[in-house]
Formats: sequence, structure tokens, C-alpha cells
Amino acid sequence: MATETTRPSLAQALFAPRSIALVGASDDASKTSSRPLQYLRRAGYEGAIYPINPGRKTVLGEPAWPSLASLPVVPDHAFILTPTEDAVDAAEECARLGLSVATILASGYSEADEAGRKLLARLKALRANGLRILGPSSLGAINLHSRAIVTANAAFAEPDLPRGGIFVASHSGSLLGGLISRGKARHLGFAGLVSVGNEIDLSLGEICAATLDDPTITGYMLFLESIRHADDLRAFARGAADRGKPVVAYKLGRSAAAAELALTHTGALAGEDDVAAAFLADCGIARIFNFETLLEALPLVARVPARREGAGAPRVGIVTTTGGGAAMVVDELALRGIDVVAPSDQTYARLGAAGVKAGHDRITDLTLAGTRYDVMKAALDTLLGAPEFDAVIAVIGSSARFQPELAVKPVIDSGGHAKPLAAFLVPEAPEALNMLAAAGVPAFRTPESCADAMSAALRRRPATALAPSPRPSAAGSAQQLDEIEAYALLANLGISHAPAVAVAIDAEGPFDLPFAYPVAVKILSATIAHKTEIGGVVLNVRSDAELSSAMRRIVGNAMGKGHAASHVIVQPMTAGLGEFLLGYRVDPDAGPLVLLAAGGIYTEIYRDRSIRLAPVDLDTARSMIAELAISRIFRGYRNRPHGDMEALARAIVALSQLAIEESVQVVDAEINPLIVGPVGEGVIAVDALVALARREDT
Repeated sequence: MATETTRPSLAQALFAPRSIALVGASDDASKTSSRPLQYLRRAGYEGAIYPINPGRKTVLGEPAWPSLASLPVVPDHAFILTPTEDAVDAAEECARLGLSVATILASGYSEADEAGRKLLARLKALRANGLRILGPSSLGAINLHSRAIVTANAAFAEPDLPRGGIFVASHSGSLLGGLISRGKARHLGFAGLVSVGNEIDLSLGEICAATLDDPTITGYMLFLESIRHADDLRAFARGAADRGKPVVAYKLGRSAAAAELALTHTGALAGEDDVAAAFLADCGIARIFNFETLLEALPLVARVPARREGAGAPRVGIVTTTGGGAAMVVDELALRGIDVVAPSDQTYARLGAAGVKAGHDRITDLTLAGTRYDVMKAALDTLLGAPEFDAVIAVIGSSARFQPELAVKPVIDSGGHAKPLAAFLVPEAPEALNMLAAAGVPAFRTPESCADAMSAALRRRPATALAPSPRPSAAGSAQQLDEIEAYALLANLGISHAPAVAVAIDAEGPFDLPFAYPVAVKILSATIAHKTEIGGVVLNVRSDAELSSAMRRIVGNAMGKGHAASHVIVQPMTAGLGEFLLGYRVDPDAGPLVLLAAGGIYTEIYRDRSIRLAPVDLDTARSMIAELAISRIFRGYRNRPHGDMEALARAIVALSQLAIEESVQVVDAEINPLIVGPVGEGVIAVDALVALARREDT
């Protein structure tokens, strides 16, 4: 067997291979394993194709080869179409022969049974031989520009698929068919698509990163089932941001209930989808919530610059010829926390000077006069030039269907303005939509997708820098500290705590406390995370006698729950303006996170929280505070004193530094409550939980 003169890059082997082997290609045109050969030939792929079928001389009229080893060259890419165990044998042959990439169609490689684990282990071992694996359970990789349609997805039997700049990466292979068919109906052009399958080797992020410098790709659509291989995904997103290529993601799993962690409330408040939302936001990826929006959002996201932390709430202006249609968009934007604001007095005056008659309301309703080019164009130009709007939406009524050129021409002619302009067409108006798309103006078929895309675009943050090393691992068991030890760790980070002393359970009064009564008494244990739940806390203890009684009660309660302790922790009762929960944990997928939430008894009642990847800076910490509804009571609400929000922001930053702390590997930490004092008096931890990675796990 001859070898190619140069080994292909990953991107070339995946999406522009010079030669493709189809292992297990079928001669039966009705079978799935016959599709790749049919698609490649129909698309006009110009490279060499080698059907591998040891039982036939020909496949679909073309010469077949008995094995990979019998080929005259080492192909760049093998698409393995054989059943589960045979596919592993074929992949091992690919590795022996020096192929660059093998895509595996078969599924059935489950971690749940011994046979599946053994097959997976054999596949994973092939990375050492230089073979990269796409899948298993991958429907393939497609490049419409190079005509390398390496897929078994039935949707690619569709003729004349439009080529363009969109690259799609999906955890669901079947979804590629939905996107390609819907995209064709909308005249959307795709550069490439990939079904990543189980990601046992090549990850979605790594594959996308390999395409970043492809000049034919202008933006990315991601269909995610979960956050896997987070480092690869984050590195890709950072690279896409650096190149000005927007990324839009639709993620499943929003309805899944958060899983309560054994140690802290932070786990319950940062469920899988909450973590995914924080992760995507910190990656600068615009997350949308409607499948329709996935097809429509990229042109808008590409035009809206990412908003830095603390930039304030985004504001939208709406101009329309149909008040009812515009009201639907207003409602959908409001559900997403986006303000539709009325033109300022100055803007209203400029509208009048331009001959535009409209009420001074949140919606600039032109009524039937807006169907005239000069009226709509003047209104759009005035609103686009107004400083009070971050973006403008034109809502077009029935004229979009019956007079499409007349209806959308002013929108198209205003579409080149520096400020983002989008259009929502109330009727079913495919011709008008296609005109807007051809002109590069973001256009939407439903008020839901319009608002979804606008919210995603306006709330998109810049991609944060990659987290520096070392990054703690969430894998393995954890070793909990007792509260005194936890306070010592927090103090090293610069976070103050209430005075605390340990008192032996069998100690007798009088007690020489370094602070006055009343005090709080809590069981001191490195094995009890939730003291209140076992009756291990007594508050407002006012004398030595009450302290002795409180210790006896705590010991009795603990013994009744099967716990033993030698000491209690005693602290002065501490009050402030209010309480927060400040948490940190290492998510097994996304990595280190910091979380701020309403504290005390309100933590799980309101689920008012903000999450970021750790570490964070002061501006990010301030934004986290601003996102919480409860923070308003610390800003002079009803003449209450202002809380020390800057001290709270510094505490957030300090705790988040655990992500890069070299001296200790913390996997879970929580301060609840963190008491906020008036401005200048800081914040103080009154209870703390910390879990370290055990030494054998670090």
C-alpha cells in the first residue's frame, strides 16, 4: 500500500479528504450503508472513493476492495459503516495502516456493561497510534464546498443543497437533517456540518476549532445535549471570538431538576442547565431557546457587539405598521427582561421634523402611513440614529406578503446602519423574508424567535480568557473541613469571619469567652455539613448556664442522629443589613464556578442567584450582584441604609481565586450566610463549609 505524500491536517481529513474509504459499503441502494457512496457521487466529490466490502467485487457498480490493507493508498478518512464490534476491528486496522481519521456510524458502546466498556477502551487506545475518531454513533461530517458528503443521514439525499458560511456541529446526528432541510427552505447556505456522536476522542469543540481559519465559514450553529469536553469548547469559542465569527447554541435539558449536592446548597442552585448557561455566557456564545431561532439568529448576533459586564440593561426601539404585531414582540422581549423604550423627546421631535406622525409611545406605530417608503425609511433612520436604543426592530404587517418589495425596501435600505436593525414579518411572507436574507438583514417569522434572538444577541458577553492553571478536578472523593478550619482558609483568601472559639463538650462554666453574650452555639464537626438539620444549632444563648444547656442539647440531638462530637463552636450573634450565600464548586464538566445567591432562609425559596466561571474580576462580581433581585434592598430601598456592595464584590473575587490557588485544592465551598454591613463596614462570614480534594485525588 502506498502512502499519501503528506499527512492531512485534522480539518482536511475530516472535511476535505483527498480519499475516502467506505468500510462496509452496501450494494443494496435501500440500505443505510449504501448512502455515503451515493451522496458523494451525486454531489460531485472529486477525490478517490474506495468501497470496502469483502463479499463483493463491485458496490453500486463501482469496484470494491476486500479490505483497507488492499487499497493502493492510505486514505485520509475512513467512514466505518459496519456493526458495533466489527467497527472496532475496522478502526484498529485504520490505526495500524496510519489513517488520520475514522468516523464510526455504529452505536452500542455503553459504559453500563462490561462488553461495552471493553469496546470503548479498545477505541480510546487508538489515539496513541495517531488515529482520530469521530463518534461512535456519528452520522458523519459534511463539507458542501468540497462536496465531501461523508454521511449516512437520509436528509442529504436532498438535491441542490445551498452552500454558504454556516458551520453546524451537533450532538444529535438526526438534527442535521432538520437543519439542512429547513435551511434550504429559507435559502440558508451551509459550509459544513458534523455529527459528533459520543465524543470518545474528537470533541465538538476540537472539531469546530479545526475549522476556525476556513475562510468559507462565517459563523457557527451548535446543537448541544450537554456541556462535554468543556476546555475544548471554551478554547474554540475564544478562537471564534478572536476571529469575529459568532457562535449560536441551542441546548437541550432546561427542564431537568437540579441535583442537590451532599455538601452545599450551591449544588442545588447550580443545576446542570444553570451551569451550562453560565458556561456558554462566559464563552461568548449566544444561547437561544427556540429551535426556529437557531436558523435565524446568526445574522443578528453577527451585527451586535458583545456587551461588557456592567453595561446596563439593553434597550430596544420598535417601529411598526401594525400595533398588534409589535405588541407581541414587546411581550416576548419583556419575558426575557429586555426593555422596549419610547423615543426620547428629542427623537420624537426629529420624527416630526422628518414628517413622521406617530404617538409618543413605546411602540412607534406608523399605521397605514408606514407602508409608504418615505415614511418608514425616515422613521427607521431616526430611530437608528437615536442614542437611547441599542437596537431597532421593524415589525411589518400584511404588505410584507402582498407587496413584498414595497414593504421591505426601506428596511433593506436602512440595514447598513451601524446600529443593529431586525425585522419581524407578521404574515407568512417567504418572498419578503428571502429578500431581507439576501440583503443581510436579520428577519424573523415569529415574535418568539425575534425576541429570542434579540435577547441572545444583546445579552451576549465577550468571551472570557481561558482559566489559568492549575484547575482543580471535581473527580474523586472530598475531605470536609470543620468550621474553624474553613474560617482559616477563608481568612487566607482575605474574607473576614465572625469571631469564633471552640469549646469542649464536657467543659463546665464559667466560660471565658472573648466576646459578650448573646452567642450562637453550633456543633463543630468535619463530618456534619448541615448542622441545623440534626438539631446542632442553638441561637441567642445569653448566659453561661444557657451555654451549658445548649451544649447538652446539641450533644443529645447529634447522638440521636448517629453523630458524635467533642466540641462546639461559639460565636457572637451577628446582625447586618441582610444576608447572601457565596458559593464555589468545581463542576465536573464546566470546571470552577462561583455563585452568589440570596442567603439564609431565602436561598432555596427564591432561587435568586448568579453564576460565573471562576475566577472573576471586580467588574464581573459587581454584575453578579446587580443581577440578583435581592440586591436592590441594599441600595437604599425605602430609605434603608446602603449595604457595602464593594466589600461583597471583593469577597466574590476572593472566593473565586480558589480556581487558581496552588496551595490547596478546594472542590466545594460555601459561606451562608455572608452578612452585609452598611457601607464601609464590610461583609462577614457567619457559617462556612469547605471540602478539599483528598490527597490521593489531587
